[in-house]
Amino acid sequence: MRNSSSSPVNGAAILPNRLYYVAVRDGFSIDDTLVYWNFFLDFGPLNLGQLYRFCTMLNAKLQSPELRDKVIYYYSSSHPHARANAAFLMGAWQVLYLGRSPEDAWKPLGDYGPDYPPFHDASPCACTYDVTVLHCLKGLHKARRFNFFNFDAFDLAEYEHFEAVENGDLNWIVEGKFFAFAGPHDRNRSSNLDGYQTLAPEDYATYFQRKNVGLIVRLNKPYYNKSKFIQMGADHIDLYYLDGSNPPMRILKKFLAVAEQATGAIGVHCKAGLGRTGTCIGCYCMKHYKFTAAEIIGWMRICRPGSVIGPQQHFMQEMEQTLWQEGDLYRMHKGAPNTGPRPPSRDFHEKQAADADGGRPSFAEGRQLPTDCLSFH
Repeated sequence: MRNSSSSPVNGAAILPNRLYYVAVRDGFSIDDTLVYWNFFLDFGPLNLGQLYRFCTMLNAKLQSPELRDKVIYYYSSSHPHARANAAFLMGAWQVLYLGRSPEDAWKPLGDYGPDYPPFHDASPCACTYDVTVLHCLKGLHKARRFNFFNFDAFDLAEYEHFEAVENGDLNWIVEGKFFAFAGPHDRNRSSNLDGYQTLAPEDYATYFQRKNVGLIVRLNKPYYNKSKFIQMGADHIDLYYLDGSNPPMRILKKFLAVAEQATGAIGVHCKAGLGRTGTCIGCYCMKHYKFTAAEIIGWMRICRPGSVIGPQQHFMQEMEQTLWQEGDLYRMHKGAPNTGPRPPSRDFHEKQAADADGGRPSFAEGRQLPTDCLSFH
């Protein structure tokens, strides 16, 4: 923490005279506190657990009586990758806790400094599809609108436990509906020939029963006996297609049909649970919730970093209009509202209204305050 009696330094004014984002070459930074662990050339966005940590830390500082009359500076380094991740965190906090639209949350960040680089997919080669910070903010905004997650009931310990390879490499994309996970094997191995740990179907039994899992979709070649999942009470279907490729239309249509008919939660996996898995789940969300391709890719990477790789990004973009049209027809046939088959509950809307009416702490703008520079170390 640094103290200064000077006026606020140049930065992105999130709450004028109260909260700023600043990129600096030297000084305090959260870059080593909230870390993105890359696969290849990817560098973000930071995952849902890191976003929750950031929001918790920032809210605590804004609500602290000791800091009530202080200006808070959120720092990152000036490296383009660090700036993009920092902008995502600050923009996401505005969307979640100030109720701002993605565009309004982005404006002070976008107006500050040089352009932010688009996020790179989890590949070792040049990325030819741009997923920007704003796309991620729009994906987050829609995900909250449709109740895909709830930070008021978010279990950070559970999220970080199950995202670990040794505990399943599992992430929820739509809470209660879809989760993605790495493909199980016939038995638990601490390290197989490919150098990574694998779990067996029985390792998931207790968790799947607690989460009411009703269907497992396998998109890769079989490395376990599906009867083990069936014995747990979950249906199982094989929809194999080639690793790294796009789903053939017959496969995608089958996936959408079984997902629409399934009862209970649906677990989807390929080998790593990233490319093929993310593509199929993403297409479902595009059809039923009218995400754009970039928005749903952004949201899935927030939930599960590395989701959707290479040509799969372009495939989803090409399928966008078709899936929207099919979704409209589906809802028309079902007599459902034209915003998706699973809109937020009444309780969710009431909670949002309560938050706006005082349920959350107020982060009022415009007060003249002395300056205090804070980091998140």
